[in-house]
Amino acid sequence: MDNYHELISVIALTMGVGWASGINLYAAVLVLGLAGATGNVQLPAELTVLQDPLVIVAAGVMYAVEFFADKVPGVDTGWDALHTFIRIPAGAMLAVGAVGDVTPALEIAAGLLGGTMAGASHLTKASTRALINTSPEPFTNWVASISEDLLVLGGLWAMFNHPLLFLCLMILFIALVIWLLPKLLRLLMRLLRKIGQWLGIVEKPPEEPSEATPPALEVSDGSPEPVSKQP
Repeated sequence: MDNYHELISVIALTMGVGWASGINLYAAVLVLGLAGATGNVQLPAELTVLQDPLVIVAAGVMYAVEFFADKVPGVDTGWDALHTFIRIPAGAMLAVGAVGDVTPALEIAAGLLGGTMAGASHLTKASTRALINTSPEPFTNWVASISEDLLVLGGLWAMFNHPLLFLCLMILFIALVIWLLPKLLRLLMRLLRKIGQWLGIVEKPPEEPSEATPPALEVSDGSPEPVSKQP
């Protein structure tokens, strides 16, 4: 039974660090580092480096920067675009550290799982925030950003205290992403196409004639029509 609980905890930690990294990497590192340093959580040996004061301070500073950048319309989208190359690899690395000292095959599997979870959560967040930026008011960005931070904190708490429940929620998250992400990406591509047309970068599609428009009437000039001779 203990081995079963340990396995569930490791799987939850592997998926959780990847998922949280895709939403807010610095908040995830800061929470893990503080939880391990204060003794509230026993981190795997490969993740104890997060308890180092330098790592905690660096994560805290970057979280403060992201806290404000993530709430400015337009800036948050640029920030997300830049962190496409940071959150996903970091999520994979944290997932590898979560499984501890295991065989190379399990490390690769954990890295793929963590990177996939980070990519799914990051793309869902980035595409949603890009669509939110079409709204002229900034309050929606603040609500979305604060909700994401609370979601990361609540998810990490559930990951450590109720790993089985957290795994069930991750399964629901994966199903939601499979259903929702293609729709978000299509809306985003449509938005980018319209912006490109407005800037003159993308050509507008030719307008099709309306079926309701009556055909043009030919006006006769009064001259007699030629009569064809029959053979």
